[in-house]
Amino acid sequence: MANELRGKSAIVTGAAEGIGLAVARRFVEAGVVVMMADVDEDKLEAEVAALGEAGYAGKASGFHGDLRQKLTMTNLIAATLDAHDGIDILVNAARYIVTSDPLNPDADHFEDSMAQNVTANLRLSQIAARRMIEIAATEERPADRAILNVSSVYARRTLPELLAYSVSCAALEQLTRSLAVALASHRIRVNAIAVGGVLGRALGEALREGENLHEALTAVIPLGRLGEAHEAAEAALFLASPSASFVTGHILDVDGGRLLRDALETPAA
Repeated sequence: MANELRGKSAIVTGAAEGIGLAVARRFVEAGVVVMMADVDEDKLEAEVAALGEAGYAGKASGFHGDLRQKLTMTNLIAATLDAHDGIDILVNAARYIVTSDPLNPDADHFEDSMAQNVTANLRLSQIAARRMIEIAATEERPADRAILNVSSVYARRTLPELLAYSVSCAALEQLTRSLAVALASHRIRVNAIAVGGVLGRALGEALREGENLHEALTAVIPLGRLGEAHEAAEAALFLASPSASFVTGHILDVDGGRLLRDALETPAA
């Protein structure tokens, strides 16, 4: 699978840490040239440098900016084309994860969650898809291209304190399906991974603050452990690769089976 992507060009957002960073690293290891985008300039530069020191010099570039701004998105696409001469894959891994007070409009963080997790991903996908289509029109044998979103199992589970995040992820999954149909005729596949219990920045912070959270989480995951970011990255690599050439509009759960388990410990009548 890795060899199938060698020489391809990808953009990965949210690439300075967590799942986005794991995806960027795995793509680089698979021979993809990656534009790593993030709002945290210092962390981003450090991770790009670390990849260079690990033997992947020239395989990763960094782009710093707030991808909720249309001009920043346009500049990201332009920078990628200048650096890598094309765009084959877009991974929208930048996520806004924050707890909500569901009854307080001043503390539910709804607008910010929708802006980052839905609107920004839609707008960047639209801009990237248009450029992908333009590039494909110049190719004698147009290549398949891919867009991948990063969602959460909370798109289909309910915790009131995650109201904004849950609703935005549910919208992102419908966005994934809608774009998959809209872009299918252009040979652009659109899929998503929905993570649950995977160690990223937000879960790591929650585990440090919650005394019994680790035990509570592993108790509801059938595989009996938390997932690692690199495991989510492997799922992303598959969906972006020709191995998934007949897969589009799919939400791949990377959750150790968490969505399979009823929260009730005893059967309901």
